[in-house]
Amino acid sequence: MSKPSTLGGACIIASVCVGAGMLGLPSAGAGAWTFWSVIAISLTMVMMTLSGWLLLEALKHYDFKVSFNTITKDVLNTKINIINNLSLYFVGGILLYAYISSSGMIFSNILGIDSKLASILFVAISSTFVLHSTRAVDRISILLIVFMLVSFLIGISGLATHIKVPVLLDTTQLHVSYSPYALALLPVALTSFGYHHSVSTMRDYYRNEYQAKNAILGGTLIALGFYLVWVVCIFGNVPRDAFGPVVSAGGGIDALAQALDSVVDSNSIKQAIRIFSIAAVVSSFIGVGLGVFDYLADLCGFEDTKQGRLKTWAITFLPPLIFSLFAPLGFLSAIGLAGAAATIWACIIPALLAKKTRQCKEKKDGFVVPGGNVTVYVVIGFGVVTAIFHIMAMANLLPIFKG
Repeated sequence: MSKPSTLGGACIIASVCVGAGMLGLPSAGAGAWTFWSVIAISLTMVMMTLSGWLLLEALKHYDFKVSFNTITKDVLNTKINIINNLSLYFVGGILLYAYISSSGMIFSNILGIDSKLASILFVAISSTFVLHSTRAVDRISILLIVFMLVSFLIGISGLATHIKVPVLLDTTQLHVSYSPYALALLPVALTSFGYHHSVSTMRDYYRNEYQAKNAILGGTLIALGFYLVWVVCIFGNVPRDAFGPVVSAGGGIDALAQALDSVVDSNSIKQAIRIFSIAAVVSSFIGVGLGVFDYLADLCGFEDTKQGRLKTWAITFLPPLIFSLFAPLGFLSAIGLAGAAATIWACIIPALLAKKTRQCKEKKDGFVVPGGNVTVYVVIGFGVVTAIFHIMAMANLLPIFKG
């Protein structure tokens, strides 16, 4: 049997990262604009790669099948594991909520119906794949990824040829400092690099921590490439002051698409970006939905029967649907809130696991993340600071871009 390639694992990690979360990056980075958005997204990629490596290092003391949940309970304690699991569930629920809200706006424009009705139809149709089986999710995901890839390449190639350097660099406002606006971008960027539940899968896939480490790095680099190309192409076509209405509308994909409509003449580029956005939202909704569905089925002890799966479906999809209908929150705010909560299981817990296993476990050889405890504290600090920045942004204690 041939050995799995590093590229294959890198593509798996990249596919977990790249999704609807990237659609919020231009709106979240509109205040920081090109230079500081590139810095913030790149810094987040480095921190999230290191945190994944720290989790990988902690896992080396366990069998290949051991999960994130098991090691957290064993190394830290049950209470911390409960907090970790709750944060994971909260992030999943918030993301479903964000995708449902965004899809309602997108499909209401396409179908010419009320956005709430569009959200209900979106959930009723898309969640059917999760309700049916993992195999059904597998099949539809392949189709959606093909749509995403083709439409992304068409749309991005078209936008790239229309980039205007003065718009990209915003040369009319060079005397204004954009760096403070980058702070509020970090939680959204962090959400776009959330692959940590797949670290144990990578380790089991390769049966070798060093190759898994390379796959993680390759995957986050691929995702970073996607994000930077996307942000540069958007910022090179849509002027900074045109993002005012987009941000006011909550940073939703529909508002971004309207901003693109006003500056891009090519219908083929517009349609490609719209198809990519729709495919990204549907794909992410189904992927996140499956993860939350399996988590709740295990937590509640629901059997894998028709009746059991229906119960799991109800507690997975109805709460975020109801909240999106009666307590709508902007796409950008929801993604940022998910990022703030994700700092627990994507930064803080992996770093604590690595620190504790270095102290308690006998196995000192094998894969170790460079930097010693400095890396541990830097990753923890990044997670804490990112969460604080989001809270400050919500309390209007950070500069908020309004166009």
